Amino acid sequence: MHLLLGLYIVFLVLILAYNLLQLNLLRHYLDREKVKAAPPPADGDTPFVTVQLPLFNEPYVAERLIDNIIALDYPRDRFEVQILDDSTDDTTEICERKAGMYRDRGFDIRVIHRTDRTGFKAGALAEGLRQAKGEFVAIFDADFLPSPRFLRDTVPYFRDERVGVVQTRWAHLNSDYSLFTKLQALQLNVHFTIEQMGRKAGNHFLQFNGTAGIWRKRAIEDAGGWKADTLTEDLDLSFRAQLKQWQIVYLEDIEAPAELPAEMNGIKSQQFRWMKGGAENARRLAPLIMGSRLPLRTKLHALVHLANSSIFVATLMLALSSVALLPFLDDLEVDPRALSFSLLGLVGVAAVYFYANITLLPKPVSLHQVLALVGYFPLLLIMFMGLSFHNSVAVVEGYLGIKSSFVRTPKYNIVGRIRQRTDRDQKNPISNILIIEGLLALLFSAALLLAALVGNYSFFIFHLMLAIGFGIVFVVSWRDR
Repeated sequence: MHLLLGLYIVFLVLILAYNLLQLNLLRHYLDREKVKAAPPPADGDTPFVTVQLPLFNEPYVAERLIDNIIALDYPRDRFEVQILDDSTDDTTEICERKAGMYRDRGFDIRVIHRTDRTGFKAGALAEGLRQAKGEFVAIFDADFLPSPRFLRDTVPYFRDERVGVVQTRWAHLNSDYSLFTKLQALQLNVHFTIEQMGRKAGNHFLQFNGTAGIWRKRAIEDAGGWKADTLTEDLDLSFRAQLKQWQIVYLEDIEAPAELPAEMNGIKSQQFRWMKGGAENARRLAPLIMGSRLPLRTKLHALVHLANSSIFVATLMLALSSVALLPFLDDLEVDPRALSFSLLGLVGVAAVYFYANITLLPKPVSLHQVLALVGYFPLLLIMFMGLSFHNSVAVVEGYLGIKSSFVRTPKYNIVGRIRQRTDRDQKNPISNILIIEGLLALLFSAALLLAALVGNYSFFIFHLMLAIGFGIVFVVSWRDR
């Protein structure tokens, strides 16, 4: 019994520490210095840029992406477009047709098609880099639609020879499509404001987010190039480049709109990649970071950054230990309500969430918008509680070195609430994770009944949120199969 209480307290303290670190990033964010706008390049001072578009089976969005990239406001003779296509469906034909049309109009564009997916996205980027003519390399995933000024707004920052990467902020094409896209947008807004800029202001490591950014080709090569031994090759290369003293410029005010996953299984595949990749990189890069000459404070923040995904393991273990503790609460010498200090951490997360999202709202902010953010916050917590088992599996696999394929996140050419629906959609098999999520929904529902039987409601709200979260994730995942 006391062992259970000890475990519960350990996981509670870990979550509290994570939340307080988020508050620390908010403090840095509030003290940040705005990135000074770089002067635009003169017409005679426009370095050659290679634009890479890594694709795998993207028939809904390939044409939209290519049209958007061709419209970049940059001298036509100063950039090339590489469509890095690993597709096994008719995406390749779509890309070849589009590329041919634009070549006839004088654009330097070609399809680099691989017949296997060796290295997945990292392998495609590495193959393109070997053939790249540009001094700089811009990367856009299939669902991104950068503004025509993207290159003109980012390339000038490379006048500083120490800059290896310029990353821009993701915006959202379809945040209003459903409740789930809205919640994803609210969570991503935290990362692309307070986390990125807070780390920059605190002189901590940043990350390239895999897309909507531009690299100095020499920085990629100096850091050891793209490697395919993790599912987040972008995070891996970001840290290796910074260990080589390359700097990352983060431009919070430059948006690159993208499509959010519209289905629960799409959300899951993306979350699995990000969580497992983070753990894989923590496993791989921790020795390099600790053995570097970086200041101790920078090392510690880098390690915490890499281990962020472990918060889902702590959340799941806290939830399970609370159920095991429930029948014994009256026998404990410590009143579990005394552990409510953990609410301080929740206040911290709420502050970060509200400030990040209010910052991005058009001014003036209305009372209706503020109340909407208040209502969405518990729903966001519930959704991520419901994903805690799925994401914990990803984290554990990452730390254990268990390999898995790079599973793409489906895109459907969604803008606003309009989705292109076709007959290509296929059903997915029932996974063991899905079954366990259903069982966890039943477990936490049973815990609510147990609370009534023992007459102790200390964990009631926590278990209610877990029961709803796992229930929704299970039902929606089953529906979206």
